[in-house]
Amino acid sequence: MIARAGAKWTAAACIVPAVASFHSAAAFFVAAVLPLLVAVFFRDPEREPDGPGVVSPADGKVTVVREEDGRLRVGVFMNLHDVHVNRLPVGGTVSSVVHHDGAHRPAFSKDSDRNERTETRLDGFEVVQIAGAFARRVTTYPENGDTVERGERLGVIAFGSRADVVFPPSYTRDDLRVEEGDRVRAGETVIAVRK
Repeated sequence: MIARAGAKWTAAACIVPAVASFHSAAAFFVAAVLPLLVAVFFRDPEREPDGPGVVSPADGKVTVVREEDGRLRVGVFMNLHDVHVNRLPVGGTVSSVVHHDGAHRPAFSKDSDRNERTETRLDGFEVVQIAGAFARRVTTYPENGDTVERGERLGVIAFGSRADVVFPPSYTRDDLRVEEGDRVRAGETVIAVRK
């Protein structure tokens, strides 16, 4: 399955082999691999949560676990080989979806907090999709007022970056089930359970 937002990228990648065929057969064969790579990048496998609790918003490596203004933030960095479809960590009612224009710094750097991003708020949680140095497009599916389920598709960041969960103040570090360096899967890995 291909992510909704990935269809146009895959279609655009199909143009490259056609253009390359005017230059040489070798260029065509090299360029013919591009649509396949783009389709793999936007793959969208089915997922089920591993148990009760808050699930990861992204596939990748946990690179951020910190407290900000009395709230925990857990960030997951996505490499090129990871699935880039993001998922909702909890179910509930979406109270706001806000897009912020910004820079395109590497998503693993401290400067990424000023990058282009979309913040989705629901029932005390905030999910932040952060574009990186190469990624220039954040697509978010739910809209303000939507009722959503835990593990449901949140959207996709074209060509990767980072997805963070900011927890309500009632969550503490003792509730976390992950730490920096752990590998997680979107909509599947439980990253926190309230005690």
